Amino acid sequence: MTDLNTLKYTAEHEWVALDGDVATVGITDYAAEKLGDVVFAELPAAGTTVSAGQVCGEIESTKSVGELYAPLDGEVVEANTALDDDPSTINADPFGDGWLVKLRVDPGAVAGLLDRAAYLALTGGAE
Repeated sequence: MTDLNTLKYTAEHEWVALDGDVATVGITDYAAEKLGDVVFAELPAAGTTVSAGQVCGEIESTKSVGELYAPLDGEVVEANTALDDDPSTINADPFGDGWLVKLRVDPGAVAGLLDRAAYLALTGGAE
């Protein structure tokens, strides 16, 4: 399992794991729980340029449709196409196999994101 304390977070309930200049992005367990059972994910294709804070996809559940916001400026290098066949992986393993996209980013940009303590303060301490 991913060490949640090494991740960065957004106020839109996304997590970011940085490896060099590639950021893996997913939604938090808090967001997955609030969405309910995920039935579809519309993700940006590889090669798509995304801008921080802008909508870049959607996650549809049995309860609602949630927008996916780009946490950083960058270029999509990979979308998790396994979610096409089993979008429920987002609920079952949001910090692992339920990742959404990988972005090529400026590694210094993650400094503007929340750490785990700040994210937990935002959610009222909810894991």
